[in-house]
Amino acid sequence: MKEYIRNDLLSMGEDSLRDFSSSLIPGVKNMIGIRLPALRKYAKKLASDEGEAALEGEDIYYEEIMLRGMLIGYIKNDTERRLELIRDFVPMIDNWAVCDSFCPSLKFAGAKKNQQRVWEFIIPYVRSDKEFYARFGAVMLLDYFVNDEYIDRTLRELEAVNTNAYYSSMGAAWLAAECYLKYPERTAPLFENNMLSAETHNRAIRKICDSLRVDKEVKAKLKTLMRK
Repeated sequence: MKEYIRNDLLSMGEDSLRDFSSSLIPGVKNMIGIRLPALRKYAKKLASDEGEAALEGEDIYYEEIMLRGMLIGYIKNDTERRLELIRDFVPMIDNWAVCDSFCPSLKFAGAKKNQQRVWEFIIPYVRSDKEFYARFGAVMLLDYFVNDEYIDRTLRELEAVNTNAYYSSMGAAWLAAECYLKYPERTAPLFENNMLSAETHNRAIRKICDSLRVDKEVKAKLKTLMRK
C-alpha cells in the first residue's frame, strides 16, 4: 500500500485489539489491530476517492491485505476486471479472517446479471486441493448461492469441496449448515446418506444445533446422525 495509506492504518491501530485478535488467527504476523467496521469505512472512502490507484504498492501488514480485499469489492469496475483482481488476490489468502472479510465485500456476485459468470469463476476454487482456495469457494457459495436458483447446484458442489484441511472443512461445514437452515428438506440427504467427510458432517451438525433457528426436536434428530 501507499505510504500515506499505511500511516492512516497505523494511526487506527489498538494494541489491546491487536493482542486479542492475534490469538484468534493462527500464524498472522504484523497485525496492527484495527476494528473491522473502521477498516470497511476507510476502504469505502479510498475506493470512492482513488479507485484502483488505492491498490498500488506492496502490503506489509495484515490489515493492508484485508484492506486490499475490501477495495476489490468496493471499487467501481466491470465484472471481468473485478474477477481479474479477485484472481490475483486469492493467493494472498492464508487465514480464515481475510477470507471471511473478503467474500462479503464482493456484493456484485449477488446481482442476478452476474451470478452465472461468478459461479463459473468460483467453481475451480471450490474444487481446489488448496486449503484457502477451497475455503474461498465455499464461503462464496455461502454468501451468494444459497438461493432458490442455485441451491441444488450448491449442494452438489458441497460434496466436491476438498475437506482434508481444517479451514476448508470448516468452510464446507458452515456452508452445509446454512443450506440446511434455509433449505432443510433439500439438504437433509447430505447428512442422512453420509455424503460429506465425517469431520465436515459432524462440524456442520454442531453448527446447525448451535442455531436458534432450529427447534429442539430437529436438533435431537440431527444429533443421532453424528458419525464416529
